[in-house]
Amino acid sequence: MKKIIFILAFFTSLSFADQNLSISKGQAVILEFSKKGLEEIKASKDEKQEPKKQRFFVHPTEDNKVILIFSSAYKKPIKKAMVTAFYSNKEKFRYDILGDEGFYPQEILKVAQSKISPPKEALKRIKAELNEANAVYASFTDEALFDGEFILPLNSSITSKFGSARVFNNTLASYHSGTDFRASVGTPIKAANDGIVRIAKDRYYAGGSIVIDHGYQIFSQYYHLSELKVKVGQKVKKGQIIALSGDSGRVTGAHLHFGIFAGGTQVDPIDFINKFNALFTQQHSH
Repeated sequence: MKKIIFILAFFTSLSFADQNLSISKGQAVILEFSKKGLEEIKASKDEKQEPKKQRFFVHPTEDNKVILIFSSAYKKPIKKAMVTAFYSNKEKFRYDILGDEGFYPQEILKVAQSKISPPKEALKRIKAELNEANAVYASFTDEALFDGEFILPLNSSITSKFGSARVFNNTLASYHSGTDFRASVGTPIKAANDGIVRIAKDRYYAGGSIVIDHGYQIFSQYYHLSELKVKVGQKVKKGQIIALSGDSGRVTGAHLHFGIFAGGTQVDPIDFINKFNALFTQQHSH
């Protein structure tokens, strides 16, 4: 499927070209377009929505192409979307994208009741932390802060995949917005790529938290940390030790929660990294 996604985008010489793709909720597709004569790219995430202008950026290894990260939110997934590139010679290239539910299992978990039904005095803090995070994710650094492929923050087994329905104390509380890695308290955590730290603090649900901006609205997230080794505004390098893992926040035990926000929503971090890294390894023909 990956090869289809990358190859389809090069038929921009066909006027009103139309290609079909599918996307599962909580996932991203990386669309490539010819840069020559490209004026704008517009997208609508449902048939009733007026198409909106999209931010795209130069392909990280091929200067004659651009890429667009297009994502489907987990809670409000795409049913049918359309992405259209407009060129100066009046040609167009269009993707029709059909959404699906994907397959995500259910997890039964036991945690402190205060983390399910927070005390009143915690509600203000929770709201402030959510607003702070949303403001970070709404920002757009219009340059590539990343350096090549992404790496995983530690070499460990995955204990919980992205997208699981989280049933806490017999209550369906949320879905799993990242990937959990096995990590005892004090395990060194690496930055997944170069970037700038936008959040570095203790938060009610996520515990010790770090969010790194990699440019072009790609962010990586590291939660439940026991010790933070970086500060907001600090530039970090891929592989740099940014924290130690822990069991802070809403957890059943020590581990690392690793997430990726890209294309305007939370996405499956492993799926995204695989697709993004393919930009550096796949060769295309015209």
